[in-house]
Amino acid sequence: MRVMGLDIGDRTIGVAMSDEGGRVAQGVCVVRRTDPQRDVAAIRDLAARHGVGLLVAGLPRALRGQIGPQAEKVLGFVAALRSGSGLPVELWDERLSTRAAQQTLREAGVRRQRRRSLVDQVAATLILQGFLDAQPVRAGPAALAGDDRGRPAPSGGRAAPGPEE
Repeated sequence: MRVMGLDIGDRTIGVAMSDEGGRVAQGVCVVRRTDPQRDVAAIRDLAARHGVGLLVAGLPRALRGQIGPQAEKVLGFVAALRSGSGLPVELWDERLSTRAAQQTLREAGVRRQRRRSLVDQVAATLILQGFLDAQPVRAGPAALAGDDRGRPAPSGGRAAPGPEE
């Protein structure tokens, strides 16, 4: 099953996709936001086209972990996405993902103009890869030997608690 990662912003939504095995994330595109119904339809259509079974949305918590104004906007869009896409949506703490994406692109020598068009896609990739890395191992030698403990979450990787927590 493929998993889609989303970096939801005010003007754009960065989109990343996992491989079939759910192990590696890769940037796919950036969706320009127009209105919530069209935005949900665009994500729903992308998910259907790629056989996605789960959406992972980055939740931009403040550095101390609280829900701020931007996180409230994301939660509102996620509610619309859950009802409009028919897919489950997991939240993933995306603190500093955009900053990490900008740093990655800078270190790769990408020019400033090109970085602006790629940063949301790279941020979505980082969000999704963090989520994938924190998932238990599904198959492989350890699973075949009966070891079902899975691997631990990477340092710094953390699921975003729901808004009620």
